[in-house]
Amino acid sequence: MKDFSFGDFIYQKRKSLGLSQSDLAQKLGISNKANSKWETSTAKPSLQHLAGLAKALGVSFEELLSSQIANPEKKITKIVVTGGPCAGKSTAQSWIQQTFEKKGYAVLFVPESATELITSGVAPWTLESNFDFQNAILKLQIAKENIFEQSAKKIYGKDKVLIVCDRGVLDNKAYMEKQEFEKILKVNNLSETTLRDEYDAVFHLVTCAKGAEEFYTLENNSARTETVAEAISLDDKLISAWTGHPHFRVIDNSSNFENKMKKLIAEISAILGEPVPYEIERKFLIEYPNLKTLEENENCKKVEIIQTYLKSQNDEEIRVRQRGENGNYIYTKTTKRTINYKKRIEIEKRLTKDEYLELMMEADTTKRQIRKTRYCLIYQNQYFEIDIYPFWNDKAIMEIELADENQQISFPKFIKIIKEVTDDEAYKNSSIANINI
Repeated sequence: MKDFSFGDFIYQKRKSLGLSQSDLAQKLGISNKANSKWETSTAKPSLQHLAGLAKALGVSFEELLSSQIANPEKKITKIVVTGGPCAGKSTAQSWIQQTFEKKGYAVLFVPESATELITSGVAPWTLESNFDFQNAILKLQIAKENIFEQSAKKIYGKDKVLIVCDRGVLDNKAYMEKQEFEKILKVNNLSETTLRDEYDAVFHLVTCAKGAEEFYTLENNSARTETVAEAISLDDKLISAWTGHPHFRVIDNSSNFENKMKKLIAEISAILGEPVPYEIERKFLIEYPNLKTLEENENCKKVEIIQTYLKSQNDEEIRVRQRGENGNYIYTKTTKRTINYKKRIEIEKRLTKDEYLELMMEADTTKRQIRKTRYCLIYQNQYFEIDIYPFWNDKAIMEIELADENQQISFPKFIKIIKEVTDDEAYKNSSIANINI
């Protein structure tokens, strides 16, 4: 199977036989490292090794071979590439297409709806109001994304599809007053949470008006009219609009443009799990933050999380999560396997509410359900998650996911760090689910 299913097939069969990786490697006369690569799908066994592997796992050669070449349900990933004016989105599309087509993806691009409408004569200055224009963008964007998602399921000969949205539905928020945005949600019977979190990841390219002003131009987009000052303001509003998404990354202009594109590709690769879905994170115990300071920050959004652990093997962790606010939620299932204290394989799947409720029947009753309030904070283009637990009134947990283990972190000045707890088992959510610390 592809997309880690073949590796999982080996893993599950090995565990059912009570074999360690070392035991299986010894039976096959291979190294532990080779076996590990098979299970994490970074490598596939040769035809010669397949026969021995089938025998060691107690399955037929045909069963093992078919598991390797089977074509399961397509893996469809939908992301947003957004950003301020003159941020490099057009060039980014070329980089994305060239990179991920080489990795076996069918790459589909959903064109920017605002530009399509404006260049076709439908604009804020041709309609009765900005609300009418933003409403038209919203409806067109949703319709286009539905068409692309349905088409992605029918792509022939590809089991991995990447849908790239040139801006997403929540970009509209940056172009409206708060009351207008709330009205557009009400008129269309939509919620901000579901609009924002329906994407697998969001990547914001910072306008070159911030830090690379000499490259700012209006010439490459006939629909663009913003001055440098307006571009900076709009960039800030867009970042604020998307803050709160569980996989939001800001790509700034701290290096040259080529490195900006390389960073974007690296961040997308990490979300897709290419070559392996590693999650690299650092975790810190902090003093209980000033919640008023967080809630008044335009680049901070609050979400409520209920996390339930399911029954699993000792070396893996499976959880389901309800995430959202004001009665609007998304549901996910996450499976994690530890590689080392900073790195682990993480596979995440979006669930329907019915699937979520069904999996709740498999809850691990030795662990308590975790309820927490999460503050998602953008600070100096870094994305922090601050978790407030109801049973702590003097401390909290702050995490940051990294694309590189050696990435430098600029900590928020208003947060007081007690200590790093990345490798401290006591502060993992699975441990917190057992006892109060």
